[in-house]
Amino acid sequence: MHDHDLGLRHDLPRLISRRRALAVMAGGVGAAFLAGCGSSDPDPVPPAATADTASGTIPEETAGPFPGDGSNGPDVLAQSGVVREDITKSFGDASGVADGVPTTLAMTLTRDGTPLPGAAVYVWHCDREGRYSLYDDTIAGENYLRGVQESGDDGTVRFTTVFPAAYPGRWPHVHFEVYESLDAATTGRAPMHTSQLAIPQDACDAAYASAGYEQSAQTLAQLSLDSDMVFADGYDQQLATADGDPDGGYALTLAVGV
Repeated sequence: MHDHDLGLRHDLPRLISRRRALAVMAGGVGAAFLAGCGSSDPDPVPPAATADTASGTIPEETAGPFPGDGSNGPDVLAQSGVVREDITKSFGDASGVADGVPTTLAMTLTRDGTPLPGAAVYVWHCDREGRYSLYDDTIAGENYLRGVQESGDDGTVRFTTVFPAAYPGRWPHVHFEVYESLDAATTGRAPMHTSQLAIPQDACDAAYASAGYEQSAQTLAQLSLDSDMVFADGYDQQLATADGDPDGGYALTLAVGV
């Protein structure tokens, strides 16, 4: 059994977001939170999530077990070729190509409502089968669906990718880290923000009717945004806008306040 098949049993220790961790440490709520993790009911929104919404800053989340940023094994950020817009293909010595519904991802970075140029975003997500490159045994030699882009004058970064799968225990999502500069992203410096993008259900329902996503369609029926271990405490600022269809492809967009 591969790591991505282990669902909540594997991911739960890693999926407590940093904003939840603050709530746990704020005396008197730790036990209530731990008890809530064993329940199917959505967890209450912690004070930290409310503060994030008020400030307009993207909520901090876990990078998860498959970041590929050197914090948990492989470090794709140190490899020549990671700065690219098209992340469907592996680079360097790898040659794999990720299959799936064509998808573009545009993220606009802002600070205090003003576009933030010259920053950098590293994105990564699972493939159509729910696997993460560099980590899953079957694609450990690949590095596709990972890449870095520098924000332009309008604060936007753009990626060409494929629609990610839904795997057990997690709502369909894209991981990302925001760095102060392209140099910071590729030289081992810490990110300014780590978060995750959620994909709207109507887009997921339609995409998962496509060939190759049969398991995702079954898995999605058992999931919800309100009970997801990352998004349950609020996802208003993390829910992307999705335009398109499975035939022509999807365009996901998200404003990211940093």
